[in-house]
Formats: sequence, C-alpha cells, structure tokens
Amino acid sequence: MIATLAPHADAAVAPAWPTKTREMRSHHFDSTIWNDLQFRDDDIIVSTYAKSGTTWTQQIVGQLVFQGDPTVNIAEISPWLDLRVPPKEVKLPLIEAQTHRRIMKTHLPVEALVYSPRAKYIYIARDGRDVAWSLFHHHQAGNADFYAALNDTPGLVGPRLERPHTDDPRRYFLDWLARDGAPFWSLWENVVSWWAIRHLPNLLFVHFADLKRDLPGEMRRIADFLDITVDDARWPQIVEHCTFDWMKANAPLVAPLGGALWEGGADSFIHKGTNGRWRDHLTADDIALYEQTALARLGRDAARWLAEGGAV
Repeated sequence: MIATLAPHADAAVAPAWPTKTREMRSHHFDSTIWNDLQFRDDDIIVSTYAKSGTTWTQQIVGQLVFQGDPTVNIAEISPWLDLRVPPKEVKLPLIEAQTHRRIMKTHLPVEALVYSPRAKYIYIARDGRDVAWSLFHHHQAGNADFYAALNDTPGLVGPRLERPHTDDPRRYFLDWLARDGAPFWSLWENVVSWWAIRHLPNLLFVHFADLKRDLPGEMRRIADFLDITVDDARWPQIVEHCTFDWMKANAPLVAPLGGALWEGGADSFIHKGTNGRWRDHLTADDIALYEQTALARLGRDAARWLAEGGAV
C-alpha cells in the first residue's frame, strides 16, 4: 500500500503531503506513537527499512548537528520512535523534553507514519541482498534480553519473534525473500512507499553505496539539505567521527543501549559495514530470483537505484 497524497490548499505551487492510512503493530512496531508526536520546525527523521545504514546516517546527522562533538551518544538521543519498547507513554515525554534539534528514526513505510511538512526526512537504503546479510547477523546476535524485550513485554501484537531457524545465511536470505521480509517486515513495501514521494522538498534520498564511495561528499549534501553550516575547522573531525573505523572503536556511543541486547555487545551491533558478502554464497539462480522480484515489486528505476545508488 502506498500513502495517500492529501490535496493541498494551493496545489499549483505547493506539494501534496502524504496522509497516514494504517497502523502497524508487531513484536517491533507501534506506529500509533506518531499520532501523538508534536512536531517542531527543525525535526529530523532518519527513515530506512532496517540494516540499511540507519545508525550510520544517525551518526552523520548527530555529528553535523553537534559540530563534531565526540561525546555525543547518538543512540541515546536519537530514538527509534515506532519501536514499541519502551512504550510511547515513556518515550514521548523524553522526546518532548529534548531542547536540542531532535533526531528520530523510523523503519515504517510512509503510509504508517505521520508525515509532517515541518520536519526534514532522510531516506537511506541499501541493496536488499546486503540488507539480508546484515539482518541475518543482527537476528543471530540477539541475546536473551533482546528476545525478552520484544516478546515478554506488554503490548505485543501478533506472533513472537523467534530465533533464526538456520545458521546458513543463504537459506536465511531465500526464506526472507520468499516470505516478504518475515519475520520482520517487507523491504519492497518500505522502499516503494518512500520512492513514490521522492519529489517532496523535505525529503532527501541517500544510498549506503554512495556513503561508501564518497563519505565527505554525501555528508556535505546532507548538511546542505538540513541547512547546517559546518565550521570548516571542525570538518575533518566531523568526517572522522562518521567513519566506520571510528564508530567501531566507539561502538557504545553508537549502538542502542550500548549494545546490551546483543551477544558481543556494541562491537557486535556495529558489525562489518561491508557490501557484497552475498556474492560468495548466492547462486546465479538466487541472484536472478532476487533481481526479478525487485523489478516486479519496485519497477525499473527504483530497483536500479536500490541496487546501485546514485542520483534520484
């Protein structure tokens, strides 16, 4: 389902904004929190499917907002808004109490959140094969506290999240592809919903591969979009704090809850940050199946962008 575009009072000069058409609730999601959020004019929303460069983009935004402060704990100040734990009764007051420019993240498709003209949105994506490989590690590394938080707390809707049924990443990928993202959520639904509104003036598309190719250039583009003036003297430090090596070395500042919900802690959450690991595992038929599915679900242009990045 793609978000409905609401008519604007002056459609000739202003965009039509998406309107919320459904709720998503699961072991991870409680999308109803968006109904109660009071937006501010400078809010920043980092939007992704999952394992697509979310934390990386949050770190970039945080370092731009705070001008390279190495002590910024982005995991603490930038909440996953629609994650159902802690519940919105706990989370919303904490967000309302923030006095700095707020940075929030979502893994929802457009039609399941409230899209505000007051905020700025950054949509970060990554080839679905790389997403699945990273998701496999993330799912495997969850510890007992991870599963207890998602399965044994009030508000669970739908089935529990179980541990991976296989230790083979290829089998995991094929199952994830066949079940449209289960036991998590649909990659295609997420990407196509954001692709449909890519023309909006308060939305910037970023690709994981482009961050890998030209981190300083992409960071400049993000800073311009967010209307952030960067102190040139601090720029090398800002970029350094957004490299994978720095994030890995300072993982407790970056990983949610300092990595407490994953075996191996924060180092496990900030894993490899590499692409193409699937090439040593997938057969030619596997790759063809993925590419045919991407084309059918996304269309040619969106499927190409998801695979390669580049200009939108």
